[in-house]
Amino acid sequence: MSTAISSPCIKVCCVEPQSGLCLGCYRTLPEIAQWLRFSPDQRAAITAELPSRAEKLDPAYRTAFAPSPR
Repeated sequence: MSTAISSPCIKVCCVEPQSGLCLGCYRTLPEIAQWLRFSPDQRAAITAELPSRAEKLDPAYRTAFAPSPR
């Protein structure tokens, strides 16, 4: 039996150029690409850090592409 690997993806996939963060999930492209290869502990650590990453986004991008509150 396989276990589903949860992802913070909300299907708003656009990377803000200054920070390199996805505007939907706040992960970097390398994190997105490697997500399935990360251990559960690595995914948990990244997921815990995601809310604070929103502050790194250019305010113009945050306003235009604001995801639903988590």
